[in-house]
Formats: sequence, structure tokens, C-alpha cells
Amino acid sequence: MPDMPDRFPLAPGLEISRLVCGLWQVADLEKDGTALDPVAAADQLAAYAAAGFDSFDMADHYGSAEVITGELISRQPGGTPVRAFTKWCPEPGPMTPEIVRAGVQERLDRLRVEKVDLLQFHWWSFEDPRWLDALHEMEKLREEDLIGAIGLTNFDAAHLEIALEEGIGIVSNQVSFSLVDRRAAGALSELCARTGVKLLAYGTLSGGFLSERWLGKPEPAEIPDWSRMKYKRFIDAAGGWDVFQELLAAAHGIARKHGVSLSNVASRWVLEHDAVAATIIGARITEAEHRADNLNVFGFALDAGDHAALDAVFAKMAPVPGDCGDEYRKPPFLTASGDLSHHLDAIPPVHPATPDAALPDRARVFTGSAWEPVAGYCRAIRVGNRILVSGTTATHGQSHAVAPENAGAQTTYVLDKILAAIRAHGGGPEHVVRTRVYLTDAEDCEAVSRAHGRVFGTVCPANTLLEVARLIGPYKVEIEAEAVLPG
Repeated sequence: MPDMPDRFPLAPGLEISRLVCGLWQVADLEKDGTALDPVAAADQLAAYAAAGFDSFDMADHYGSAEVITGELISRQPGGTPVRAFTKWCPEPGPMTPEIVRAGVQERLDRLRVEKVDLLQFHWWSFEDPRWLDALHEMEKLREEDLIGAIGLTNFDAAHLEIALEEGIGIVSNQVSFSLVDRRAAGALSELCARTGVKLLAYGTLSGGFLSERWLGKPEPAEIPDWSRMKYKRFIDAAGGWDVFQELLAAAHGIARKHGVSLSNVASRWVLEHDAVAATIIGARITEAEHRADNLNVFGFALDAGDHAALDAVFAKMAPVPGDCGDEYRKPPFLTASGDLSHHLDAIPPVHPATPDAALPDRARVFTGSAWEPVAGYCRAIRVGNRILVSGTTATHGQSHAVAPENAGAQTTYVLDKILAAIRAHGGGPEHVVRTRVYLTDAEDCEAVSRAHGRVFGTVCPANTLLEVARLIGPYKVEIEAEAVLPG
């Protein structure tokens, strides 16, 4: 058995353990309102660091995880540095330089550091385009050396591509990736191969369900902790308990063959993907830890027969729906608390609809484009139950052209902008009945069509796609849409 976890150079000056200690369960332990003693909890983390598990992942909403890690970091002058990854998950709203700096400063204060090793950014709704403002401000703070490296969390491939096209120095994206949830092996891994971004995989053990403890056991009727509540939803989405037992049986057979644990097999399968830098294993501070067993993951490799056995079960499983991170943004909501629609519905529109005082059946949405007042038009007008959306380009704010060299990325941004305008009128993608797409280069047809299909693949509105001589400004694509509300 190896003595220490393998390591990976995630960014210049940031070498990490390939098994990262996840501290999300601190929030679970503190959910009754009683905070853990940071000194005693840091003592537990110190044992992990001493054994080579010196990379810790947390977030602004993981209870006192940042405070506990800050206590540990304060003990390390001159010693082996602790690698602290945290997440900033602001509510959608204005992302001014002052707001972003305050969010970063809070992380610095809680961790008691002058620079966050890796700051990972989460955004609740891409229909609110201010996530780009936040990332551009984070890039400036990285240049000031307040942030060592910038990562994302729960971004799909399409929006990661926009961030990269915007020149943000993204080094990682933290997403769910496991034998149960294999979405990250698709478009996201393909993008990582092209760009060098690496994945930090969480949920690799499905909250502990991917272990011998659940092999041959009946489906649990009650689940006491948040982590397993969440991953039971993934198991249900992937086909249910019976096929999950087949997956456990296949992984158990592979484990016995290699003399390791079932959990080792689950972790190894994820770590062998080229896009993956590390997997994140939960560290439940007040319970028994499994450091010795976890090290076994670096002492064997899966062979062709192992992959064939797993692939045979994968063929019986249902793919987890959507793309990476969709579980936080659209049904089915595969989160610990379940349906998040109440949270998302409470987010106010970026550009609310303005009723027409003279014509009560009409309302308009303006998005702040420099041309709207000059040319005298709105982004979207509702007339009765019809919503008509003007030709829309990838213009951020008044005039910034997003991803000017990438038609697919522009399409993703444009469709987000269109859906935001439709939603301000009370509609959604399911109400869209027609889209018209104008391209400057027919060679971009596939990339644009795939972006369109990701949004409307189940809605299937009428669609027209045209190649045009040129568009005004540095744009490769312009789209207009029409939606019809019920009644």
C-alpha cells in the first residue's frame, strides 16, 4: 500500500493531493445550530494533513469549515502547507468590484490567510449574466495575488467554455462524477482535453452508498443525513435500487480480484479519467476515518475486464439527466433538500418587465443594450399571451461582445439572455414556439445547432437557420424567438 496519496500540479505553485478531504459534512454536523469547537476539529484535520491528505475543500456555506481550516492553517508556519480550496456561492445580484472583493475578503478572513489557494465560484442561474462580472473581478483579484487560482463549481461545459473564451484563467471545475453519475465523462471531459482545465470530482462514493456496507441490503426507508439524502436521489435517477445493487455487485467482484475495497474501485474508476485531477472524499470529523483504506486506490489499476464488467451494468442504468450542475438549476433537482424551484423562483429577474400604461395587454423588457434607446426597441415585448424577442447578440451590458471568436459560446450566452427576457414575462423555455438563427459562417452551423439543442431539445420549437453576409459588430450569431403563454 502506498504511504501517501499521489499528487497533482493543479496550477503553478499549487500541488494537491489526488484525494482531497471534503468538509461539506461540517454543515451537517452543525445543522442543529451548535458549531464545532474549531480547535478540537482542527486537531482532527491535522492528522489528515500529517498523513499527506493536506488538501481540504470547503465553501462559504459549509458551516464553520473555513474557520476550522483557518485554525489549522494558523499552526503551519514553516511546515507542510495546508492546501485550502473554498467556494464563493453568492446570491444572484450585482457583482460590482466592491461586492466581489468583499466576498473574497470574507474567505481570507475566515481562513486567516493572505491568499486563497483555490477559490471556486458557483452561480445559481446563468440567465443572470452577472456571473461574468464576478469572474472578471475575480481575475483582477488573482492578479493582485489575493487568489492563487480560480476554479468553478457545478458549471456545465457550455458555460465553462464561455468563461474560458472571456479570458478567465480557470484551472478547475468541481462537479459530481461517479459510477452512478457519469455526466462529466462526456462534453465536459472533451472540453477539458482541449483546454487543460481539470475536474475535481465530488460524490465519487455517492455519500457512502458505494461501499460494501450497502451491498445486498434493502433500500433504505429513512435517511438521516444530508449527504446520503442527496445521493439517494442520484441512485433513483440512475435507475433505482435494484440496478444499483447490480453495480455494487460488479464493483465488489472487481474489488475482491484486486484485494481492495469496493470504495477503492469507485474512486479508482473516476481517477483514471484524464480530465480528473482529484476526487473529494468526505471527512466526517467526529467519526472514524478511512485514510489507510483510501490509500489503496493508488496501488492498483483497472484492466479491460474490470471496465467490461462495469460497462455491462452501465448499459442497464439510466443516464442522470442533463449536464453537470443542472441538478441545482432545473428539474429533477438532485440535491439534499430536493426541489429548489422555490429558491430559484424567488430570484428577481435581472431586467423586469415594464407594463405599458396605455395598452394594458402589453409589457416590455429592456436589457440595457446601448442600441435599445437609439433604435427605439425593447428586448422582448408581451402582447396578450405572445412574447416576441428581438434579434439578440452576445452583448454583455451596454456593449461588451462575449466570446467574439466562438459561435457556439455566443449562442449559449444569447439563449440565456433570451430566456431571461421570456422569464421576466412569466414564461420559460417550454413556451418557446419559434426561433430564428442568423449565422455569418455556415461552418458554425453544428456548434450553434448543438447549443440550441441543449436548450430546446425537448421543446422542439419551429426553427429557421440562415447564413447572412454579416452582422453589426463582432458577432457570429444573432437569434430571435417567440413564445406563447398558456391561455
